[in-house]
Amino acid sequence: MNNSPLIDLTASAARFPPGPEPGDEFAAGGRRREPTATEKPAEWRLATFAGRFGEVSGDPAGASLTLVFRLVLEVQQLGEPVAWITRRQSTFFPPDAADAGIDLAALPVVRAADVLAAARAAEYLLRSGAFGLVMMDLGANAHLPLQAQARLAAQARQHDTALICMTEKEGHRPSLGSLVSLRAHAAQTQREAGWFRCEVCVLKDKRRGPGWTHAEVCRGPDGLR
Repeated sequence: MNNSPLIDLTASAARFPPGPEPGDEFAAGGRRREPTATEKPAEWRLATFAGRFGEVSGDPAGASLTLVFRLVLEVQQLGEPVAWITRRQSTFFPPDAADAGIDLAALPVVRAADVLAAARAAEYLLRSGAFGLVMMDLGANAHLPLQAQARLAAQARQHDTALICMTEKEGHRPSLGSLVSLRAHAAQTQREAGWFRCEVCVLKDKRRGPGWTHAEVCRGPDGLR
């Protein structure tokens, strides 16, 4: 993602109820898959991503960054380490992350030369079994070979680690690959001066089926108010 300010996570005011998503994918048989009686409703939290290879796409406006940092904050509050892998030419805006409650001293950042280097770094970190969440900020036009996807997905599953790739693209474009277990697309709209509605729509979920959503109203940092 680019260096634009991200939304202030500390001032979340409300959540919108799930709504229909145009162009939803459907479960087998043409119907949206409903949770069984023993399943809890899908939630935007670490437990939903644990042990999985996920992708969160969006435009550079910052909604995906906001919602991903919500997960980073949760993992840190649980006392689990988080690692962030990014491209050399781009990163998040550290002051806004700190204002949102992120412990930057406990967030190691790896700057990789390209997508393959980022994948190798992620595999190394996953193999350690030391992280609750490994983030890969891959930006636009990212291509991850199937062999790399297979290794990353296997390591995430083996160590019950959440692996999430952030990409810049439209929601109608395909995910990074067939081994992505959960694909979500984030969007941001201004609700009123200084406040933004950040919503994520799940386009692919191999465990529960697509179609569920999560939304929050967040206060923008000083530069956006």
